[in-house]
Amino acid sequence: MLLSALLAPLGIKEGFTDTDITAIAYDSRKAVPGCAFLCLKGSASDGHSFAPMAARSGAAVIVAQEPVDAKGAQVILVPDTKKALSLMSSAFFGDPAKTDIEVIGVTGTKGKTTTAYMVRAILEAAGHKTGVMGTIGADIGGDIEPLDNTTPISYEVFRQLRRMADAGCRYAVMEVSSIALREDRVYGLPFKIGIFTNFSEDHIGGVEHKDMEEYLQCKAMLFSMCETGVINADDPAAEKLLLGSTCRVYRFSMQGLGSMNGGGCRHLNRPGLLGVEFDIDGDLKLSPKVGIPGRFNAYNALAAISCCYKLGIPEEAMLNGLEGVKVKGRVEPVPVPGDYTLLLDYAHNAVSMESILTTLREYNPGRLICLFGAGGNRPKVRRYEMGEASGRLADLSVITADNSRFEDVLDIINDIKTGMKKTEGKYIEIPDRREAIRWCIENARDGDIIVLAGKGSEDYQEIKGVRYPFDERVVIREILENMGKK
Repeated sequence: MLLSALLAPLGIKEGFTDTDITAIAYDSRKAVPGCAFLCLKGSASDGHSFAPMAARSGAAVIVAQEPVDAKGAQVILVPDTKKALSLMSSAFFGDPAKTDIEVIGVTGTKGKTTTAYMVRAILEAAGHKTGVMGTIGADIGGDIEPLDNTTPISYEVFRQLRRMADAGCRYAVMEVSSIALREDRVYGLPFKIGIFTNFSEDHIGGVEHKDMEEYLQCKAMLFSMCETGVINADDPAAEKLLLGSTCRVYRFSMQGLGSMNGGGCRHLNRPGLLGVEFDIDGDLKLSPKVGIPGRFNAYNALAAISCCYKLGIPEEAMLNGLEGVKVKGRVEPVPVPGDYTLLLDYAHNAVSMESILTTLREYNPGRLICLFGAGGNRPKVRRYEMGEASGRLADLSVITADNSRFEDVLDIINDIKTGMKKTEGKYIEIPDRREAIRWCIENARDGDIIVLAGKGSEDYQEIKGVRYPFDERVVIREILENMGKK
């Protein structure tokens, strides 16, 4: 692509020699002959100091915020290289969000991943192929590429949007983090719809946000980048979030404050399916069933329905999409040949474990069984707390391995038992995770809810610094086949 085409979105029309650009790089180790190298300033390093190395590797152009010594390369100065990277990356990949795919952004403290997958489920039920970008990775129909962050650097955002568009996706649903908004990772990206789920304390301190005010201000940026903002009107921060916004606003509510109002939330409970059902009135009158447990998921579903309503999606697709929705590793049901429920979840600390077990307890299981371990080379207090949480809330804990890394799994289990012994909870220990899963399946009773916690969407186990394949969906299928039950 010609340099002039890459610089046009920056408003630069002169002061350079036009040349063909082979690639865009922001890591000097990935600079190749003919590329444009952008000097990014970060909290740990400054890309300007690596400009000479990029030039020696053959970079044709160095884009910087301050003068650099880069013999053999053109140097182009811009006010902000992070913004420049986003605009140039969009152009390099053919401006996918302007020409080929409509982008929906989801921001909020909680519920981003689940809401994004609910939106996708509805859109795909309506016949629209849809990609998702977020915590689980960049997902096109189950083909997932890992991402370094929930919202990756702008170059990767536009590369993935191009990948989705080329795969035939009409829509892309993105989790948009507050850090990404602050760091201009989605700068210049035109969002069709922005969704606000909720706001609570998170990401405060260190290299994240200095205080709650900055945290909210960063989230608010999305609503000057989208055509329509779909807003949780029940959240106390909602109206402050919208100060200075430029989008049209559409509100949803469980308290009768929106154009799309929900209420009457109730549990769905049958073997293999835990979820919620609720009623909607206002612009639509529906009673959707949601295939993910927890009353809080009624809010996420209401956000997804509101978004898809503004996109003109039929009601039938809303109902079918939500009933069949799955989020990989998030209270994910796995089919089993019995009258019990087997779930996979990412819960890997005491807070997330308490949340999932409290939610599942509401479904009145025959027994609530929690299989879990804890990560090696991590603070021991996490293990104590996880043991105590499971001991209090589960009827039976099955303590096993997770990613033991460079620690002995038996030492980790002993730490978990220290917390467990503060409770009256029953437990067994089976160090081999595959055998622990087998035990749960072999000993399941009608009405049990069994949750395998900690791995979620991971497909590996890390032991002594080596990652071994370990996808619990595959493990369960193999166990059932060996038992002659599938």
